[in-house]
Amino acid sequence: MNPTRTDAYLRRLGAERPARPTTEALRDLHLRHLRAVPFENLSIHLGEPVVLDEQALLDKVVEARRGGFCYELNGAFGLLLASLGYEVQLLAGRVHGDEGLGIPYDHLALRVRTVDGGDLIADVGFGAHSHLPLDFGERGDQADPGGTFRVVEAGGDLDVLRNGKPQYRLETRPRTLPDFRAGAWWHSTSPESHFTQSLVCSRITEDGGRITLSGRTLTTTDAEGRKEVRELGTDAEVLAVYRDGFGIGLSEVPTVRGGQFG
Repeated sequence: MNPTRTDAYLRRLGAERPARPTTEALRDLHLRHLRAVPFENLSIHLGEPVVLDEQALLDKVVEARRGGFCYELNGAFGLLLASLGYEVQLLAGRVHGDEGLGIPYDHLALRVRTVDGGDLIADVGFGAHSHLPLDFGERGDQADPGGTFRVVEAGGDLDVLRNGKPQYRLETRPRTLPDFRAGAWWHSTSPESHFTQSLVCSRITEDGGRITLSGRTLTTTDAEGRKEVRELGTDAEVLAVYRDGFGIGLSEVPTVRGGQFG
């Protein structure tokens, strides 16, 4: 990151450069990121490589104005935060599912320390999750527009719960971006990965709701949780939602490609 790239990233978020790397500034950047940069897995189904290095992440999120999944979104956000003076660590997580925990390096989240004593979990890459960073050290309920969250001890690791349901388990040991390449490859290529089985593009709306496009199914949810679901009929309608709803200009409608090994 250089100052020019940092300023371009902030413009993408509609944010001013913070005077100091404070907790309040982090909260603002976190929410703006969730509103401006969609959680999406389109690259997997468009035949685009998912590359986990700093230049590729910034090219995609800042220059191409795309989104991504956890490795890309939190990887890029971590670079921005570090350039603004925050102390940032990459943490590896494993997602809780119906069959137990996912693969190692299943998820990437951020531990961020601020100049005013904050120690927080920032995560702009988990789809429907907290709108604001969570307090790393707090073990009680944490109220958030996205639900009630709790961080609990789990045998040396930490479980992050949303509305009482475990979401993922975080290691506390810091990692580096290359550590996550095997997890990103598996999620991008395995037929067992839910990312290869379906399309998703989703972001928080200005009113605190959410807009999600899954294939041709458009779901809009308001801040109170009321949903409206609509099936899009034509390619032109789908491309218009990607363009107008997410700021993503595509020349073709993505279709599910499935995994590349089995």
